[in-house]
Amino acid sequence: MKGGGGSAVLRTRAPAKVNLTLHVRGRRADGYHLLESLVAFAGAADLLELRPADALALEVEGPTSAASGPPEANLVLRAARALAERRPGLRLGAFRLVKRLPAAAGIGGGSSDAASALRLLARLNGWPVTDPAIVGAARATGADIPVCLDPRARMMRGIGEEIGPPAALPPLSCLLVNPGVAVPTADVFRALGLPPGAIRNREAHAEAPRGVDALHRMLAAARNDLEPPAIALAPAVAEALDLLRALDGCRLARMSGSGATVFGLFDDCRGAARAAAVVRAARPSWWVRPTLLR
Repeated sequence: MKGGGGSAVLRTRAPAKVNLTLHVRGRRADGYHLLESLVAFAGAADLLELRPADALALEVEGPTSAASGPPEANLVLRAARALAERRPGLRLGAFRLVKRLPAAAGIGGGSSDAASALRLLARLNGWPVTDPAIVGAARATGADIPVCLDPRARMMRGIGEEIGPPAALPPLSCLLVNPGVAVPTADVFRALGLPPGAIRNREAHAEAPRGVDALHRMLAAARNDLEPPAIALAPAVAEALDLLRALDGCRLARMSGSGATVFGLFDDCRGAARAAAVVRAARPSWWVRPTLLR
């Protein structure tokens, strides 16, 4: 459907956001942490539909829906309401969210869902996703939502408000693994232990280079500063990382975001698929998805 007319159901994917790197540069006086992160987006995704209607509504289903909380507290509705506050007369609708990504998992499932809702409302109302009201609603709803509005690999800095241009990353064959534990983001940052006003005088994050080998060298030299505190809170993260690092062909294993999802990078899709079979056999209760990152 083209923006502004009709009543067809609109659909979009809400892809997992993977933090290939995550450097904590400090903490502002107001408590917000300053970050530098190279993010990419996966083929693994939630699905979101919007059916035009007079009032906002949300139905949540899917294999991981039980962990997503009550619909009224869902970021999809919060983002839509934030947009409606900024644009009186906004055309609304009923959302249907199919949850496939784990919750509280460090891969931005809720943030990507909210960004997808804003994209669908932009289409319904005939606006570009760069419309100031869309961007403002994204920022007001959550720090990770703006980077998910246009889900392409890029650098994000600050508290999430500084978003770089799309990075020309080659497609990365990846295995996502979640050991089935929730790691609340606030708890991980608290365990990191940076006091307000603290600044870490480390080198600025390198820009993403072109070429697979150069990118892997840059990633190997980088880190996720939230990995140690997350492991202290959830030892299963370390178990998942050890399992990935022992797999044939795994070039890098790291935690994404504040955890508990970890990722392994492989040379090709076949390598990631073979690794997925090994992990599923060893840990049949874990969430395991081979995918591509872009």
